[in-house]
Amino acid sequence: MALPEGRRLIHLVLRLLAAAGLAVNAAVHARLADRYDAVGDSLTQGTLFRAEAAAASLAVVLVLLWRHRSGDLFAWLVSAAGFGALLLYRYVDVGSLGPLPNMHEPVWFGDKTLAVWAEGISVVALTVLLLGRRRRRIRASDAAPPPE
Repeated sequence: MALPEGRRLIHLVLRLLAAAGLAVNAAVHARLADRYDAVGDSLTQGTLFRAEAAAASLAVVLVLLWRHRSGDLFAWLVSAAGFGALLLYRYVDVGSLGPLPNMHEPVWFGDKTLAVWAEGISVVALTVLLLGRRRRRIRASDAAPPPE
């Protein structure tokens, strides 16, 4: 089922916003990773930052090129997890959790602010995309004739 022209434009803008937010997230985490290699023992915060950068980079590709619900969901999970973790470790001193190091950092600085905005924008754009697909699918199933 093809989308009307206006909705295609909205979807394109949402995808570009999500991808841009994910790309900024990936760049910030990749840039900061080496500064956090000393935080943690076997699993360092730098390693987690590199994993976040890799996951966000993959999510950019999925959002822009694959454009499938499961790719959008993966991208949403990457953005939401990053957003939630950033806010959690900013405001709560969780301490070490198993192999995860204590990542509490109770200050805002330029890259952290940029990352939280980028992740938040991605979460919102991807939420709208995912919910819009669900609504279209529900409407399409309501319009379908009942099986005989």
